[in-house]
Order: sequence, then structure tokens, then C-alpha cells
Amino acid sequence: MSFDSGRALQALGAPRRRVILELTAAEELSAGAISKRFAEVSAPAVSQHLRVLKEAGLLIERRHGTRRLYRADTQALQARCDYLDDLRASSQRLDHRLGL
Repeated sequence: MSFDSGRALQALGAPRRRVILELTAAEELSAGAISKRFAEVSAPAVSQHLRVLKEAGLLIERRHGTRRLYRADTQALQARCDYLDDLRASSQRLDHRLGL
């Protein structure tokens, strides 16, 4: 699995994308079901958000008949958490060396 931290973090910069990721972490949802959660946003705009999250490696898409179902990619999320944990640990070591 390739890991592009910049792309993933950029994708998570949009509040609606974070909500979509939260929704799909709890259950697998169709694009239509996700769109219904955002009455103020057009279906094409939601589809664009889904595409960005998928291209960033944060969502898994599965076809079921004519529907596309989405769920958060658990392994990808763990990789991002590990990356951020490593950054935090490096920063803590620096703080320690600087006496902060």
C-alpha cells in the first residue's frame, strides 16, 4: 500500500470530508445515502468529496449491482495514525532535548 501523507492530510482539510470519513467508519454507505446527509450540498459535490477521499487512500469503494458502497479504509487510517504518532514522538524528543 502506498502512503502519501500529504494527500491524505490535504483531503482531511475539508470539514465535509471529515464527516464523510466519520460516517463511513461507522458503516458502509452508498453515495446516495451519504448525499442525503448533506442537504445543503449537491450530489455531484459529494461525489467529488468521495473521489478525493478515495484517491487519498482513505476510502474503499465496492460495487454492489449498480450501487457504489463506501467505507473507511481501516489499514490506511492506521498508517496515517502511525505517521502522526511518529511525528509526535519526534517532536517530544526535540522538546526534551531543548528542556521544554
